[in-house]
Amino acid sequence: MKSHPFLRRGGLVLAFSASLLLSGSLLTGCVKDLDREPFYDLNTESVYRDPANHIRVLAKCYAGFNLSGNSGQPDVFNGQGKDEGETSYLRAYWYLQELTTDEAVVAWNSGPLQELNTTQWTSSNDLINNNYTRIFYEVALCNEFIRETSDDKLSSRGITGANADQARVYRAEARFLRALAYYHALDMYGNVPFVTEADAPSKTLPKQIKRAELFAYVEAELKAIEPQLLAARQAPYGRADQGAAWTLLAKLYLNAEVYTGQARYTDCLTYCNKILGAGYKLASEYQHLFMADNNVTSASEIIFPITSDGLVSQVYGGTTYLVHAAVGGRMLTSAFGINSGWAGNRTRKNLPLLFPEAASGFDSRAMFFTPGQSLEINDLTVFTEGYGVTKWTNKTSTGANGKDPQQIFVDTDFPLFRLADVYLMYAEAVLRGGQGGTQTQALTYINALRDRAFGNSGGTTDGHITLAELTAPDFVLDERGRELYWEGTRRTDLVRFGKFTTATYLWPWKGGAKNGQAVSPNLNLYPLPSTDIVANPSLVQNPGY
Repeated sequence: MKSHPFLRRGGLVLAFSASLLLSGSLLTGCVKDLDREPFYDLNTESVYRDPANHIRVLAKCYAGFNLSGNSGQPDVFNGQGKDEGETSYLRAYWYLQELTTDEAVVAWNSGPLQELNTTQWTSSNDLINNNYTRIFYEVALCNEFIRETSDDKLSSRGITGANADQARVYRAEARFLRALAYYHALDMYGNVPFVTEADAPSKTLPKQIKRAELFAYVEAELKAIEPQLLAARQAPYGRADQGAAWTLLAKLYLNAEVYTGQARYTDCLTYCNKILGAGYKLASEYQHLFMADNNVTSASEIIFPITSDGLVSQVYGGTTYLVHAAVGGRMLTSAFGINSGWAGNRTRKNLPLLFPEAASGFDSRAMFFTPGQSLEINDLTVFTEGYGVTKWTNKTSTGANGKDPQQIFVDTDFPLFRLADVYLMYAEAVLRGGQGGTQTQALTYINALRDRAFGNSGGTTDGHITLAELTAPDFVLDERGRELYWEGTRRTDLVRFGKFTTATYLWPWKGGAKNGQAVSPNLNLYPLPSTDIVANPSLVQNPGY
């Protein structure tokens, strides 16, 4: 079973102190309290003076993408009555990338969730606020770590030689994590507040950066840290290396026309080619990518995961949410290695209709549960309307359950970046006119995905497509849907293809209409939360909100 370098209990305990230190507070106890935890005089200086602590503080930066906090104490104030699990980064991000699209719908009758279901949100939507707040909490964590591991700080604390070199690698990883958070900010919110390690914590409100300027910043950061990160596939599993930086650059360039108005498909291909030359390989079976031992069975394909462990990273977000929330109706919880189903998420009809039965075989990526479920959705709050999705599970490839004996928290890692996505980015960039690749090679990559999906071996070609099919309108978008559904890419894809808000592509309940309807193009961006606009009057709200 898996062992995650950043999800050990000891590392998280010390990392928690670092999160408190962001505000300059000390981790102390009340001397008059006889029933107290042992007193540790920890502060910024004492923590960072010891090189052994650097990896433990960095752990908090990584854990920020999954965990909602430590020991029942949420990192982000979640308000009275709010679900702490909904404040976790991955869950908040998944909501906004999937529930607003043709791929997913949730049955829970909460106002903010139903606004996402029907593409009718406002700037006061709590879930949009959760995602925004998580992004900038992550930025703050990384800024503090980067600031405290600068060369000047290392020197002043007498940290030299191998310890200093190691700290620089950690600092590059923190810069990657910050770039990832800022990438999500520019993708989802556009013009946002902007701070770096150069902006020491103060009462001064952050200034707003334009979307194109933030694009340039993320691009420059990733290029700057590339030589400082460990080589692709050389970092411990779960940590960022050059392959992760290259993949984020490829994603940045693939969407550059949306973000800046300037196409950068040749640059996308440049970084796809770097990844493709680094030795990554497709996992042998598609289903293994979403199981409790995917860190073992699929490590060759996963470029950068958000890791989970049912014993030491317990959260009601992340893949624990993805597994539990998709189980309901006639679905057996025992089949998914969990103790209960939350009867929430299922799919709209557009997704299963992407998988017609092929005369020569069946696409194994079509992981739907249909008994007792209808294809059509007449009531968004009824779980049995809409097919179930069985993609995420807490079962291992051998049929065992995850490690948590209570079968609540799951072991399944979330493959944020994986090789199959790079194959698809390569094909799309070529078809959009990028230089540095060929349509013939793109076809080879797409058919490799379909070979796995159709179980091809020994020269069989079930499910193979031709060059004419590859170049047909919307084929790549549809193939991305078949390969990457419920992996947090769909909203970004639909925006890039001009289909998220327009009438050229509809899905049930888009715009609040049963058969779908166009919505205002301003919804291609989420609003800055109204609370942030009030708190920082210098911020300019996105148009239409």
